[in-house]
Amino acid sequence: MPGNKKEEMIFGLMMVFGMVSIMFAYNITLEGLWGGMTIGKGFTLFALTFIVAFIIEAFVVGTIARRIAFKLPYNKSKKIYNIVAISTCMVVGMVLFMSVYGLISKIVTTGIEGTILSNYANLLLLNFIVAYPAQLLIVGPVARYILMNYVKPSNKAVQL
Repeated sequence: MPGNKKEEMIFGLMMVFGMVSIMFAYNITLEGLWGGMTIGKGFTLFALTFIVAFIIEAFVVGTIARRIAFKLPYNKSKKIYNIVAISTCMVVGMVLFMSVYGLISKIVTTGIEGTILSNYANLLLLNFIVAYPAQLLIVGPVARYILMNYVKPSNKAVQL
């Protein structure tokens, strides 16, 4: 886990990059937009999505999710419980916000059928069922591995 602001920033960037990569590919696939998208348009949409997600994670969801996670009743002495609690709160918060972003993108690009509320509920469900396992099984472990094996050792070497 991050031990200072620099490590927290690097860890946050890795988590957002990993989750945006997975969720971007997933949502583009769901909408069937791969065929009609140029590399430039894809890169622009990815970059915009990354920026929005990072701002939301860094300034809204991250702080609230950690606060809520540590108020939950579980054995806080076990690191795995802390990871699952924080990850769960982060995924719920990010899915709530990023599904609004996705709904706005969908309205602007392809339009929607039905009500905004039903479309939002559908996006929430579809995004959560991919985001939660992706966070717990892929992105979180990879980001923690990189943090512990590459970022923290280099920070210790600089401080010596």
